[in-house]
Amino acid sequence: MTSTAATIVSSAAQKTAQATAAIASASASVNPIAPPWLDPGHNAWQMTAGTLVALQSIPGLVVLYAGWVKHKWSINSAFMAFYAFAAVLVCWVVWGYQMSFGTQMLPIVGYPAISVDLGFELQDSNLPTAALTQAFPQASMVYFQFVFSAITLVLIAGSYLCRMNFTAWMIFVPLWMTFSYTVGAFSIWGGGFLFKYGVIDYSGGYVIHLSSGTAGFVGAWWIGPRLASDRVDAKPSNITLMLVGAGILWTGWNGFNGGDPYAASPDAGVAVLNTNICTATSLLVWTIMDLIFFKKPSVIGAVQGMITGLVAITPAAGVVAGWGAILLGVGSGTVPWISMNILGRTKIMRQVDDTLEVFHTHFVGAIVGGIGTGLWATVKGCQAFGITNPGGAVAGNGRQIGLQIVGALFIIGWNIVWTSLIMMFIKFVCRVPLRMTDEMCEIGDYAIHGEEPYTFEYYNRNYRRVAGYEHPGKLTDEEKAVRELRASKDYKRHETSSGEGSGDGVIMGQDPAAGRGSGEIMPDKAVKSD
Repeated sequence: MTSTAATIVSSAAQKTAQATAAIASASASVNPIAPPWLDPGHNAWQMTAGTLVALQSIPGLVVLYAGWVKHKWSINSAFMAFYAFAAVLVCWVVWGYQMSFGTQMLPIVGYPAISVDLGFELQDSNLPTAALTQAFPQASMVYFQFVFSAITLVLIAGSYLCRMNFTAWMIFVPLWMTFSYTVGAFSIWGGGFLFKYGVIDYSGGYVIHLSSGTAGFVGAWWIGPRLASDRVDAKPSNITLMLVGAGILWTGWNGFNGGDPYAASPDAGVAVLNTNICTATSLLVWTIMDLIFFKKPSVIGAVQGMITGLVAITPAAGVVAGWGAILLGVGSGTVPWISMNILGRTKIMRQVDDTLEVFHTHFVGAIVGGIGTGLWATVKGCQAFGITNPGGAVAGNGRQIGLQIVGALFIIGWNIVWTSLIMMFIKFVCRVPLRMTDEMCEIGDYAIHGEEPYTFEYYNRNYRRVAGYEHPGKLTDEEKAVRELRASKDYKRHETSSGEGSGDGVIMGQDPAAGRGSGEIMPDKAVKSD
């Protein structure tokens, strides 16, 4: 090495050392508890908003699903949602977040990378491809975006309930999150090509609802229908429980839409207010439609109207005025109603068994919201949200409608293809059936999980004997205790009972009030005290 080269290397090494020392000195001078980039108010709101969205899934949609389906499917339906929430979180922090919001690999997706390094979690949040920074730590952003990813899979489950093989669902969740959700999220939110085109999706009308509605409908076709008897007799197990879940879903949407400015900003307040205006309007309009055409105000219909209102306002929440939210509510209370109650009853639509009508509430509702955003986005709303779009058609920017249509077509097309590929992979490569057997569908929860949803006497069915899972003469301690109770003076058998070993319950799916001719337990109304 020449003296000149040695001098250059030495000089470079000295400069590197000086830079390293400067960085170390700066790091040492920064308070790790309150770094200069941190805004405690923004961070507190972001974590609160994320928690509200998490509550929409667990327990919100868990109990909504459990109450919406027949009682024999309550556990399985609730657990499909519960499982998805847990599975998505692990996949999200290992590779999903960086694919959705990290450094661009392709115009539609980022590089897969972990998000669990402590240094990464503690640094200030930023979306490198979108060139956006936030005044809270990266950990808050990772969690906030996770709950959106999770609820998307939970919504898809609504189309598959009451017959999808649980093992197939376990495989489907991480695959769909990886190959479908991350692409939509990066393309529209993470700095991908639709973000650069100027498609407006304030909080997930396309990324979450349009994709879940598409995937739900396509996947339901691949899985196949429920039993014919379950489609004809699909009475909810507990409408009151449905309303509990619906209430959690509605109020949790304050965090769903209010958290997406990534700050406790004025526009966050606008988003929360518009969310509630649109939802209330949609619920009322849907109820009026039911009254006009069916002569009765359906509670289940009101829940559907609430959901479509929440979906429709999501892409527009903070960029439209209050009057725009009302117009969106009118649209979401009528268009999905027509789709569900008229088009949904046609022969071609009945070929696909979409259990909870996710296509109508989320696909159609998202289209209403997306196009409505192109129509009624305002200049002030866009500025308050921090985007450069010059409003929608109402502000003289008719091009925004075209952009919204382009964004919708991409999400729909991508989800049709990848949902189908994933279903084929599970069925033909993994050799896992997509649908349960008819025998399992007849029994429901007990056949799948070995558990039953209710412990009330009338609903605590003895399937060990009925379904052949256990020898009739081999009783558990609990069953022995029930036998002893039934033999006491407080209970008597129905006069048509065939004796001690006959009919210890009613078959799942049967109304206990209807009776089966034998084995029904009747409280003794004539018992006298000694």
